[in-house]
Amino acid sequence: MAAAGFEIRGGGYRAEIAAAGAGLRLLEFEGRALTETWELGSKPPLASGAILAPWPNRIRDGHFRFDGIDHQLELTEPGLGNAIHGFVRHREWELVDEKSDRVELAVGVGLHKGWPYPLRMTVVYSVDENGLRVEYTAVNTGSIESPFGVGAHPYLRVGDVPLDECTLRLGAGTRLPLDPQRMLPSGPSEAVIGTEYDFTGHRSLQGVVLDTPFSALDSDPDGRCRHELRAPDGTTTTLWTSRKFGWLQVFTADPDEGKAYPGRGRALAVEPMTCPPNAFDSGIDQIVLQPGGRWSGDWGITASR
Repeated sequence: MAAAGFEIRGGGYRAEIAAAGAGLRLLEFEGRALTETWELGSKPPLASGAILAPWPNRIRDGHFRFDGIDHQLELTEPGLGNAIHGFVRHREWELVDEKSDRVELAVGVGLHKGWPYPLRMTVVYSVDENGLRVEYTAVNTGSIESPFGVGAHPYLRVGDVPLDECTLRLGAGTRLPLDPQRMLPSGPSEAVIGTEYDFTGHRSLQGVVLDTPFSALDSDPDGRCRHELRAPDGTTTTLWTSRKFGWLQVFTADPDEGKAYPGRGRALAVEPMTCPPNAFDSGIDQIVLQPGGRWSGDWGITASR
């Protein structure tokens, strides 16, 4: 591939990773698309494939208080008055190591308005017969403790099957209600069983509109939580997360909502997150990195025939 990105292959899988933002540009299995994509060198639509750090999702008014100090971030979602998705999705990541089935990239988070915490992040994308694995590491390179959170923004698909012909199952027991005006938490988490947010069994996505944080993720015996997008013939794209990712934002791109995915219309983002929206304000599941402290976690995508 061109210098703007990297291609890895293994076990029937092929992935492309953009150098700008280190985002997942494409994933396919035996030629079948497992994620939405975009053109290298262009801005990823609707944050497609992006790494969201040093916080995922939104911070109310761009304000948070940490270790007794007030911080005011730039409002990067000015229409809603929020700071959204951190800094690294707009940065050029450096190549650390590249093999045919694996690529490692790194970036210094750096200092920003309202962010006095130097961090270094690495991401490793690898593919084999078990699918795609994405491993993050964050290190506090500063002299004071730092808040931290991370997420990812992949859009899943099952080949060319339209989203409204697919079903969705989420291994999630609760959802966090949001204020629809600002998309910020409006109350404590609520059980999903028996509600419109109950995807504990496969449900049709026809006409479904979501922009919802889920939690209480159910782990399988191997410690992974799995979420499945399935076509009518049973073909499935599965996103798994380790226990380090306790939250999941599920978002439907929808032309009727003014947010169409280019070339596809309706599309589904299933976003692993370590913390919920506004976590730096609420403190819920906020990670604190001591000077020299290190955090790591992983998630991935697999396909079934």
